[in-house]
Amino acid sequence: MPATSSPLCLLRLSALGDVTHVVPLVRTLQQGLPGTPLHWVIDKAGHKLLDGLPGVHFHVYDKNTSLAGMRALRRELPEGRFEALLQMQVALRANVLSAFIPARRRIGYDKSRSKDLHGLFINERIPDRPGIHVLDAIGSFCEPLGLKQTEVSWDLATPADAHAWAAAQWQDDGRQVLMISPCSSHQRRNWYAERYAALADHAAAQGWRVVLCGGRSDLERDTTDAILAAMQHPALDLVGKDTLKQLPALLARANLLVTPDSGPMHIANAVGTKVLGLHAASNPARSGPYSDRRYCVDRYDDAARRYLHKPASALKWGTKIEFDEVMSLITVEDAIAAFERYRSDHGH
Repeated sequence: MPATSSPLCLLRLSALGDVTHVVPLVRTLQQGLPGTPLHWVIDKAGHKLLDGLPGVHFHVYDKNTSLAGMRALRRELPEGRFEALLQMQVALRANVLSAFIPARRRIGYDKSRSKDLHGLFINERIPDRPGIHVLDAIGSFCEPLGLKQTEVSWDLATPADAHAWAAAQWQDDGRQVLMISPCSSHQRRNWYAERYAALADHAAAQGWRVVLCGGRSDLERDTTDAILAAMQHPALDLVGKDTLKQLPALLARANLLVTPDSGPMHIANAVGTKVLGLHAASNPARSGPYSDRRYCVDRYDDAARRYLHKPASALKWGTKIEFDEVMSLITVEDAIAAFERYRSDHGH
C-alpha cells in the first residue's frame, strides 16, 4: 500500500454537484494514505455544503476576489510544498489559481478533457478513459498516487441539527414524498413549470406528498410560484428556506427527487435518495445520478439529432446541448412513466 505523510492539496471550486463527486475521492485517499494531511481549495458554496468533512483542511477562495484573493490564499497555505496538487478543474481561473499552490507533483486531467491552458499548469495527467462518468474521472486522480478508487462512499458531514430541521418540516404520516428541485444553474437545462405541476398532480393523486425545494434566486422563486399556481393539489413550499448544510438532510427525507442536471441531483444521490433526472441538454451517462439512473428521462440522443444533426454516439463526450426549448423534448408522459417505474420497483 502506498504511504506518505506529506500533505496533499485538492483544488475543486465548483459546482455543488462536482464538489460532491470529490468526496468519494477524499474517502479513497484517507483509506489508502492514512495519516496524510488533506487540504482542499474550495469556493464558498462548496464549503458551506461540506464544512466539517472529517480529516480535511479547507481553504476557501472567493471567486470575486480575483488575483488578490489568490495571493491571500497562498499566504494561508502551510509552509513548504505539497507532495502533490490534484488540479481537478480545467477552467482558466482555476488553472491560474493553481499556480499559487506550491507542489512537487501537479496532477491534472488527460488531454481530451483539458482546456483553457490546463496543460501549462500541470506536470502529470490522469489516465485517458473516454466515456466515463464525471465522478469516475475525478476518482482517477488517486491513480498517479498508486491508489485505485474501487468503491464509492459518501459522508457529507451533515450535522444533527440539520437533520432535526428537516424532520420538523412535515410530519411523517406514512406517505411517500416526491420532492421537486426545479432549477439548475443553467437555465436551458430547466424543465417547464406546467410540466412539473402535471407530474406533481399525478403523484399527489397516487397519495404522495409533494415538496418543493431550491435556493433563493429570483428564477427559483418565480419557477416555484408558477408550479404552485398550475397545480390542482397542495404542495409544501420549502424553496429558499433551507441552508446548504440542511439541504442533504432535506433531500434524505424524499423517496424520489425530480430535478434537471443540478447540484441537488448529486447531493440526493449521495444521501441515498433516488432521482428522476430530466436529461436532454446533458448526457445522464456522464453527469446523471451516479448510483442509479433507472428513473431518469433520457432525451439526450433526441436532442443531439434535432439540434446537432448527429446521434449522441457521434458527439464528443461531455457535449452540452443547451439550446432554447431543448427541454421541451421531455414530455409529461416521459416523467410520469419514470415515476411509475419507481412505484413499480418499490411496491408503491
